[in-house]
Amino acid sequence: MFNFELPRIMSIAEWRKQLKNGDASSLELVQDYIKRIREKDETLHSYLTLNFEAALKKAQKIDEDRSSGVQLPPLAGVPFAIKDNLCTSGVKTTCSSRMLANFVPPYESTVTERLWDAGGILLGKTNLDEFAMGSSTENSAFGATSNPWDISRVPGGSSGGSAAAVASGLCMASLGSDTGGSIRQPASFCGVVGMKPTYGRVSRWGLVAFASSLDQVGPFSSCVSDTAEVLQVISGYDSRDSTSLKVPVPNFLEQLPKSIEGMRIGLINQCFNQSGLSPEVKDATLAAANQLQSLGAELVEIDCPCFNDGIATYYVIAPSEASANLARYDGVKYGYRSDKVDNLASMTSFSRSEGFGSEVKRRILIGTYALSAGYVDAYYKKAQKVRTLIREDFQKAFNKADVLLTPTSPTTAFKAGCHDNNPLAMYLSDLLTIPANLAGLPAISLPCGFDQEGLPIGLQLIANVLDEKRLLQTAFQYEQAAAVMKNSPISDFIP
Repeated sequence: MFNFELPRIMSIAEWRKQLKNGDASSLELVQDYIKRIREKDETLHSYLTLNFEAALKKAQKIDEDRSSGVQLPPLAGVPFAIKDNLCTSGVKTTCSSRMLANFVPPYESTVTERLWDAGGILLGKTNLDEFAMGSSTENSAFGATSNPWDISRVPGGSSGGSAAAVASGLCMASLGSDTGGSIRQPASFCGVVGMKPTYGRVSRWGLVAFASSLDQVGPFSSCVSDTAEVLQVISGYDSRDSTSLKVPVPNFLEQLPKSIEGMRIGLINQCFNQSGLSPEVKDATLAAANQLQSLGAELVEIDCPCFNDGIATYYVIAPSEASANLARYDGVKYGYRSDKVDNLASMTSFSRSEGFGSEVKRRILIGTYALSAGYVDAYYKKAQKVRTLIREDFQKAFNKADVLLTPTSPTTAFKAGCHDNNPLAMYLSDLLTIPANLAGLPAISLPCGFDQEGLPIGLQLIANVLDEKRLLQTAFQYEQAAAVMKNSPISDFIP
């Protein structure tokens, strides 16, 4: 089933030990990844822009520092892929849109700046649904990305390129953005770990905005400990982001090995009674719950009455915010400008019509309509009220449980093109992930099994605000006990 033969996957901690002991060099590691990208990514198309020359120079500098006895930072030599809606100074940032096809930012996003300061190395920028609007990475102006488990299927979206790059061994870790499940859903489809932190835990400065009250940056990796390592580096207050939380960043790694005995795991009833939920996904997720119970956790049934209203709420709020955020792309200041120019109005109209793809246009129109006079009360304001009810449901749930458990996606990865004429069916793939964004909660997806065709199934865990430590601890304990990927159809995939 898996279309790419994988090398043995090395954790960041293992790599750090090898580098420190002189058993491996950063330059050799980066060269290996570059070789693999050149061999494999023509088929996969996970990358849009490559940064090999700069990556090799930084790797060489890290090796020189190690030889000189310089103390290396925590992510020294770790090769990263970055979703192409995060600004990278001097490196093209397109958002997979014709509108920004030639945009080279003069500044660095906070999260990538923190990665590079910690020794991370940029291999390249990854493909996504245009302006992060989509669930399959088929809405890119530069071509779709394939799922490495089966190239006839999608990798999920909108961060499909970042997920596929990790899954196929084309980087050690990556960053994505999550507005309604855009990290967790592709993590589920590609059989990797993907995490959305608490809203405000990680800076959004330098992230090209889709829906500002929902967007959050987070990591992809092959194992929970790597996710914790990357989150440790990118978290923290940023004065340039008005939504950034001024709270201490705990040590996420120290909690991982601790027992979860006595922890209450809440199973949200509304998530397991969906008509579109695959029986295989349901069985694998419930088996994961039983695995946690065998580790000493207590399973608790939870009702969140407004949970299923999340998708309708999201598709009013997110397009409304997108409509406001994308108004800046008018062909005047930067971005694509049409040559069909008679006057300012026609230039703006043609630039947007030619520069944006169909899904972006659809969401702008929905959002503009929802915010228009006469409809804002009926749609946008009502959606905000339902959002408050969803938050209240979660708060009641956390009075009964420490961590909530659901499937990540109702199905495994679907065939490319199967939802081309049915955008509503595509939207439903985010049904189980959206509520956590509306409530600003941290959530993680990790593999919990495989369907009959050998495709990975994702388990979603959700914690209360700023409780990433407990979330990662639960995920790590499950990962170690279940050893899902060690028993996968890929015999050499060993986190």
